[in-house]
Amino acid sequence: MVRIVFIDPDGKRHEVDAEEGMTLMEAAVQNMVPGIDADCGGGCACATCHVYVDPAWQEKLPELFERNEAEEDMLDFAFDVRENSRLSCQIKVTAELEGLELQVPEQQG
Repeated sequence: MVRIVFIDPDGKRHEVDAEEGMTLMEAAVQNMVPGIDADCGGGCACATCHVYVDPAWQEKLPELFERNEAEEDMLDFAFDVRENSRLSCQIKVTAELEGLELQVPEQQG
């Protein structure tokens, strides 16, 4: 299991154990992380699993910050998109993500 930390808009930390191969969105939904709505169930079709990846991870795993065209298009529907914005349905859990921190935005798309 891989430990992932979701931080809600109020600053509360939600530490979850995620299986390798699942998506960060699936881990959040299975652990009832507030603010991750995942309306489309992971189809990259709604932007309601928007998260901010901790910028400290940019040097460690730059690929965490790479978005494909579909994700870029969906982020157009998200609120307060930043350079470190990602859709959690598009990131697969791997052992390298141990300890990853993700901020949940105040509002979803």
